[in-house]
Amino acid sequence: MWQQLLPGLRMMLVLTVLTGLIYPLAVTGLCQVLFRDKANGSLITVNDQVVGSALIGQNFSKARYFQPRPSAAGNDGYDGTASGGSNLGPTNQKLIDRVKASVDKFHKENPSYTGPLPADLVTMSGSGLDPHISPASAVAQVDRVARARRLSVDQIRTLLDAHTEGRDLGFLGEPRVNVLLLNMDLDRQFPARR
Repeated sequence: MWQQLLPGLRMMLVLTVLTGLIYPLAVTGLCQVLFRDKANGSLITVNDQVVGSALIGQNFSKARYFQPRPSAAGNDGYDGTASGGSNLGPTNQKLIDRVKASVDKFHKENPSYTGPLPADLVTMSGSGLDPHISPASAVAQVDRVARARRLSVDQIRTLLDAHTEGRDLGFLGEPRVNVLLLNMDLDRQFPARR
């Protein structure tokens, strides 16, 4: 009986060490050497304090900031430990009411915007933590941010253009704006006046 069990136990031990220890350590080591920033969560620090991640959306509610997509992650949204969408279908009344409320809120906060409302300003991403908005969503908020910071629209648009990322490899995905990085640069270049 042991003649049949011992080879299986040896293989289990070898594979456990190989796939449970050596492989994860090798991959972690390579990632730390080749992709240190991404391997550590693309954390953003200001004055030696972590303020967020370039990969995880967070809420900005003040008028002087660009606002992200709505979030269903966690009880109050933007909870990095509770990533997930609302899973509400297009005919669900809760979703319809929430989108209508988001549209009304946007128009109340951005009364000078008269163009078509970009869908990503009122709909949630699949994860609920998308750090990006479309350039059209950012443009829709330019007047509000410029007014709140007492700046010209051209100053805000110039900064927005600098933060608009193109398609990956020139053809993958859509152009996008990282809300956290844009808002941090706003604070750095144009501190809020009291």
